[in-house]
Amino acid sequence: MAQDLSTIPNNVNLSGDRRLQRALEQWQPNFLSWWHEVGPEGFQGHHVYLRTAVSVEAGGWAHFDYVKMPDYRWGIFLEPFQEGRTIGFGDVEGQPVWSEVPGEHRNSLRRIIVTQADTEPASVEQQRLLGKTAPSLYDLRNIFQVNVEEGRHLWAMVYLLHRYFGRDGREEAEELLARRSGNGDKPRILNAFNEPIDDWLSFYFFAMFTDRDGKYQLSALAESGFDPLARTTRFMLTEEAHHLFVGEMGVDRVVQRSAQLMAEGKDPRKEAAVPLDIVQKYLNLWFTLSLDLFGGEVSSNAADFFAAGLKGRFRERESYQEHKALGQTYRLEMPAGGGFLEEEVPLRNAMNEVLRDEYVKDCQRAVDRWNKTLARCGASGLTLFLPHRRFHRGVGPFAGCKTDPQGRLIAEAEWAANESKWLPTAEDRAYVRSLMHGVYAPGKVASWVAAPAKGVDGLPVDFEYVKPPSA
Repeated sequence: MAQDLSTIPNNVNLSGDRRLQRALEQWQPNFLSWWHEVGPEGFQGHHVYLRTAVSVEAGGWAHFDYVKMPDYRWGIFLEPFQEGRTIGFGDVEGQPVWSEVPGEHRNSLRRIIVTQADTEPASVEQQRLLGKTAPSLYDLRNIFQVNVEEGRHLWAMVYLLHRYFGRDGREEAEELLARRSGNGDKPRILNAFNEPIDDWLSFYFFAMFTDRDGKYQLSALAESGFDPLARTTRFMLTEEAHHLFVGEMGVDRVVQRSAQLMAEGKDPRKEAAVPLDIVQKYLNLWFTLSLDLFGGEVSSNAADFFAAGLKGRFRERESYQEHKALGQTYRLEMPAGGGFLEEEVPLRNAMNEVLRDEYVKDCQRAVDRWNKTLARCGASGLTLFLPHRRFHRGVGPFAGCKTDPQGRLIAEAEWAANESKWLPTAEDRAYVRSLMHGVYAPGKVASWVAAPAKGVDGLPVDFEYVKPPSA
């Protein structure tokens, strides 16, 4: 079952570094054991029409063909080296990028890489049972594409740990396979990656909001002065775009189906579809969980990472003219005396919030799209919305504050009386799960979601994207 390491696509000259090759050969069987234990359950022998990266060139990163997931060629790719590249921000702006880890930043870089790496296997674990209730073969193929690419992203991060962090890196790589999403003893590092995802509405919102956080984190790391990390994350972003598409368009199809039923005078709940109030509750949950992934609004770590050239802003070079962020401030609202008080903090200390600002704008664009779908399909006057970023927060100054979705501070009693209107209840979750039944006939789609507008790789929607083992 284990692949010959030499068959793994890479542009890092694995065959020229015997020590590194041996280390990865020792890690590889553990990775495959992890994949079989907690990867997609029940479909390891199926033939899936997957995109595989075989090089970083335009014609090489998206090669499509049928493959069994355990045989997927998890490659290691870095964007090509650019001679003369300099660090674009912080106190080290203009200095040459680092091809090796600076000793003074070793611990910080390892922490950054491990935290990012931990999200990749976590999401595979969260989604492992969803194949059994896929609403179509198109969706089944898409979730498996997301899964194998999260596995590839894990390989990318593990390569960095093995190549640049010695024994510490090898130990961290083993720990990445030892933690488990939702495990009480060895959970994943970030809370959103310990949340259960046992229905497809949760998956769509996870891919929409939580994977979108990944886009912004990867984009900030793509500016890093540690050149191998920057080059790795830039290539990861080419694959991450598909994950965001799956989430955004998945929600859009749920909204479209419910809106069409309402335009016909039908109750979505009576037609085995998802009522919009439940859609809004799931939106509230996954958006706010994902907001927490950026960290606290004021962060000395974020300031230090920026100053040291480790982690920049979103599209640092393209979006900003001044890259040191010294002598500048950011206005933040903080809870104070039963209300809110604006205060100015040094811009470097607000880098988490600067990144979150870009994320929220991107999320609003998607919500605007869903509302256009509602209007187009005849659900006049009905809209979805992003809750205020103070709402339902577990990290930062608003952690534990009780607010309504508009961000207004409320009493505990008002929260208790309305929580079931704002966040999914056990009954809501049970209803959504009751809709989840696998639909595996080509071209057929479950009752609660609209058919996709087009297929994958120029193929029709009714193409057989996943074939059983006997095929």
